Amino acid sequence: MRHGITATALIAAIALAATACGGDGDGGGKQSGGKISGTVTYWDTSNEAEKGTYEQLAHGFEKKYPDVKVKYVNVPFGEALAKFKNAAGSGGSGAPDVLRAEVAWTQDLANIGYLAKLDGTPALADQSDYLPKAAAGTKFKGATYGVPQVIDTLGLFYNKTMLKDAGVRPPTSWAELKAAAKKIKQKTGKTGLYLRGDDAYWYLPFLYGEGGDLLDTGAKKVTVDDAPGVKAFATARDLVASGAAETDATDGWDTMQHAIKNGDVAMTINGPWAIEDTLAGKAFKDKSNLGVVPVPAGGKGRGAPQGGHNLTVYAGSKNLDASYAFARYMSSPAVQAKTTEKLSLLPTRTSVYSDKTVAANPNVKFFKAAVDKAVERPWIPEGNSLFQAILVQLPNVLAGRTSPEKAATSVGDAYRKLLKGDWK
Repeated sequence: MRHGITATALIAAIALAATACGGDGDGGGKQSGGKISGTVTYWDTSNEAEKGTYEQLAHGFEKKYPDVKVKYVNVPFGEALAKFKNAAGSGGSGAPDVLRAEVAWTQDLANIGYLAKLDGTPALADQSDYLPKAAAGTKFKGATYGVPQVIDTLGLFYNKTMLKDAGVRPPTSWAELKAAAKKIKQKTGKTGLYLRGDDAYWYLPFLYGEGGDLLDTGAKKVTVDDAPGVKAFATARDLVASGAAETDATDGWDTMQHAIKNGDVAMTINGPWAIEDTLAGKAFKDKSNLGVVPVPAGGKGRGAPQGGHNLTVYAGSKNLDASYAFARYMSSPAVQAKTTEKLSLLPTRTSVYSDKTVAANPNVKFFKAAVDKAVERPWIPEGNSLFQAILVQLPNVLAGRTSPEKAATSVGDAYRKLLKGDWK
């Protein structure tokens, strides 16, 4: 899982206590002559298919700075935000020096005061090289609190053989997907689409495809309960009710990946973080069997959310100098190019796209074009919390327990309670 928090992970995250593995140890600092030293504790939130590469790259910092020890800790994505808040809120005991934060966490943590401002520090070297969209997700109240590490969005993953055997092309709209799924079922007996029902991030393509959005931040208006929001819920529900899609409201990531990797479903909606894991499945022993196209369009066109991760520095770190240098290193052109080579993740630096290996990667070509058209989410402190109300309603809609109208109204009401100020 990458974005939002699943129902089970949310419960687990609330109950988590801080662990003693952070920046409260031997922080170190600068040696005479300006050399950095000591320990940098890094909390990495990457998934199982990615973490080996990230750990190796993180320890590469020690070769560049032999007087610094990197303490690499892989923290499950669904637990990391609550765990970091617990650690930072208890005086910093157990908090990392550097946290790999989902883009929507950055404004939340900056607002609380848990992140160091990075403007004017070595962490932000060559700022002009970052993609404008990636840089936008690092800002809060005019200051910068993150270093863009990766940027992403959603696309439609599909099994080329299964679609070919059913005589269908990759669908360009939800209506086409529904029709294609019917043929796939008839020809192969398999389900067309696995649709995540346990993560609100997967609702956004339906909403954007109807021309809607969660909020109008300029007008300070809640828009999720307008007509496009209702239509979005209805479209997702119809896919499940018609049999075009299957879903799971409790363990969506593992169930989805098992289904696509084993060839039990023809299509999934996913992002570049899932490429390597998907290719590990028996259905993709021939890696060219995996196709990726834009998410299907709704009534107003296609739309997918902008996601990604920033490297953030804990304001209470006892080794800020080494932490700034580490954040810079992990987002450097060389490290980003290596990450793309190994994992097909999208760089946040413009210069990296001219690297021969990066430029030749077909998945990067597709997702870079998709990211350029992706919809930016609200960069506000409550941005990550906006998912929770959808998370409550989406499984009920997909199961037919709640109507799309009631679901949209409930989400809108929850937003008006959540947002501070004169939101309408």
